[in-house]
Amino acid sequence: MGIFKKIDTVLASLGNLKAMKRTHVDTFTEDKIENVSGEKYGVSKLGFIYVEFQELGGFYFLNTTVISASDFKTNKGSILEFNSDAEELILKSDDYMLESDFSNVSNRWITKINYSVSEEELKQIYNKEFNSVCFKVKKYKIEFNINI
Repeated sequence: MGIFKKIDTVLASLGNLKAMKRTHVDTFTEDKIENVSGEKYGVSKLGFIYVEFQELGGFYFLNTTVISASDFKTNKGSILEFNSDAEELILKSDDYMLESDFSNVSNRWITKINYSVSEEELKQIYNKEFNSVCFKVKKYKIEFNINI
C-alpha cells in the first residue's frame, strides 16, 4: 500500500469525506459489470456492448448494456446504428435520460439503454446480419465490431 493510500485511510477514519470517497470500494457496480445479462454482441477498443431481447404485450425491445471507459449522462437519448454492406438500421433510445454508473474497482462505466424494435428488426439483430454497431450519445461515438 502506498503512502498516499495510508494517509487516505487515516483521514477517512477521522471522518474526512473526500478521503472516504477515494478509499470506497464499489462492489455493487462491479458486480453488475461482472454479471451482465444478455450476450456479448460487440467489442471495441473502448469497451463492450451486450444485448438482450424482450417481448412485452406484443411489443419488442432491445435492452443494451454498454461497458466503457467513458461515462454518459444526457437528457437527449442515444442512437444505435447497425451497419452492413447492404443495409443500415437506426434505433433511438426509449428513454431520453441516460446516466452511467462507475466502478472504482475496475475503473469502468456501465450504461443500460432500451430501444423499441419491430419483430423484423429484432430478427435481423438476433441473426447478426450486420457488421458493426455504432453507439452515439452527445459528442461520443463508439464503434463496436460484431464479428467476435
